[in-house]
Amino acid sequence: MATTGVSATAPVAAAPGMPPAQRVALGVMVVCLVLAPFGLYPILLMQVMCFALFACAFNLLIGYVGLLSFGHAAYFGMASYVCAYLAKNGIAFSGIRILWLVIPLNVSLPPFTPELAILAGTATAAALGLAFGALAIRRQGIYFAMITLALAQLVYFFSVQAKGFTGGDDGIQAVPRGRLFGVVSLQDDRVLYVVVAAIFVFGFLMIYRIVHSPFGQVLKAIRENEPRAISLGYRVDQYKLAAFVLSAAIAGLAGATKAIVFQLASLTDVDWTMSGEVVLMTLVGGLGTVFGPVIGALVIIAMQNYFAALGAWVTILQGVIFVACVLLFRRGVIGELGRLIKRPL
Repeated sequence: MATTGVSATAPVAAAPGMPPAQRVALGVMVVCLVLAPFGLYPILLMQVMCFALFACAFNLLIGYVGLLSFGHAAYFGMASYVCAYLAKNGIAFSGIRILWLVIPLNVSLPPFTPELAILAGTATAAALGLAFGALAIRRQGIYFAMITLALAQLVYFFSVQAKGFTGGDDGIQAVPRGRLFGVVSLQDDRVLYVVVAAIFVFGFLMIYRIVHSPFGQVLKAIRENEPRAISLGYRVDQYKLAAFVLSAAIAGLAGATKAIVFQLASLTDVDWTMSGEVVLMTLVGGLGTVFGPVIGALVIIAMQNYFAALGAWVTILQGVIFVACVLLFRRGVIGELGRLIKRPL
């Protein structure tokens, strides 16, 4: 009988403390975050961190639950739109119409500070993940993937049509970075870099804690042998939905942060190609590894920036790398490295 990491006679226990190899890798990552802005362009580094967090959120779902989502751009992009809109315009409307009934209201809030705008975007992504996840987890395999893609396309078409909110093809531009907590100005790229690095580290450690908690051990059991997890009494659908919502929320955190960094939210953020890119980042770095999505995001974003002069050939180059990873490095960069040193990364 296949093992799942759960026992019929004992509750699921959390994994032991962080292995030495992962501690070293975490230390190296933190040192790189501290030193990198002194030698590299801060905007590029912040882009890498936003997409690395996005890839980590996606990896939480596919790498530890075994659910392949083709629609994660919906949460990333919608959080980006909500954050950008609130940071630029705030909230102002005089009424709400429900069918023929008009309810008069007089709501007017000034533009949100960046931390509130990011939290609002994250909450929106979590709510969207709850609604979509409740529908998607009823199916498995390719059916689950297609449902997530279809739901994400609904979000995309909504974004195209709701021009008063999203700006249509133009997107929401010139989003103010504002002042953090109303005190610290984020106009300086280096100050903003510190904030983005703190958000990235927080999100990364949150995912690590989720994966290595008793909750995370049940997720792995569901991935390895779902029927046995059910037979042991676990409410599998509830665990799947919780993981889906957590993944969507962290993806939203990445998208909202990206809107503040680039002062822009556009249709690219909700397009299906964005979902494809995060799949590529995760596979290149290493599916089901802690640091794999970070390395995958670094590789893909660096390629897009430093080979931008190649134009459409960049996409072809990404395709070649994807094929090479599937054929030669099926565990990804970090997965193969961990196999060589016999330590989990």
